[in-house]
Amino acid sequence: MPTTTLAMHMSDGLLSAPTALLFAVVAIAGLAVALANARADLDDRTAPMAGLVAAFVFAVQMINFPVLPGVSGHLLGGALAAILAGPWVGALCVAIVLVVQALLFADGGLTMLGANITNMALIGTAIGYLVALALRRYASRSRAGLLVTAFVAAWVNTVAASCGFVLEYAIGGAAGYGTGTAALAVVGVHCLIGIGEGVITAVTVGAVAAARPDLIHLLRTGKQAKEAVR
Repeated sequence: MPTTTLAMHMSDGLLSAPTALLFAVVAIAGLAVALANARADLDDRTAPMAGLVAAFVFAVQMINFPVLPGVSGHLLGGALAAILAGPWVGALCVAIVLVVQALLFADGGLTMLGANITNMALIGTAIGYLVALALRRYASRSRAGLLVTAFVAAWVNTVAASCGFVLEYAIGGAAGYGTGTAALAVVGVHCLIGIGEGVITAVTVGAVAAARPDLIHLLRTGKQAKEAVR
């Protein structure tokens, strides 16, 4: 059976030109804010982590996992990047991955790059991190709490990004499909993809916590960080 990959990398022509331009402006503005704030999160210790996060997200996004018969998906990485490196750096990491994929692998159209960055690097990362932040008290108490927090944040990140996709399509979709059809196909399947994303994120965050909990941005809250992985 041939496998269909349901990713949120919009291809050229999926949105009207004015809508693509609108979200290009949104993406540029959002990344400018992220860049301005990311400097506070980067130092000699955390900068290498940011590079590793970007490389890991890039590598894992190239691997598809099955979610339904004939349907597969891949990691988005927004919540993972935000938990490990912070929301500002995380958004930049995902955006860099999307740019490289569009330029080198034609994974997403160049004219849709602004829309793809908006829903995956900005919306998904921001909402995923806000969920992780809301659950930080539990993440700081135990290893199990950290893993559950990472899983939930990653699942919400995936669904939020898919909702961003639908919102963009509702504003200016040009592919001839109804918004309801797009919502059912994209959000419905990404609710399942989010489970895989949650597992991968939880396992990765757990591995980092076991070795260097001090490098996890979410846990850098004074004394709580020292207790996080006991």
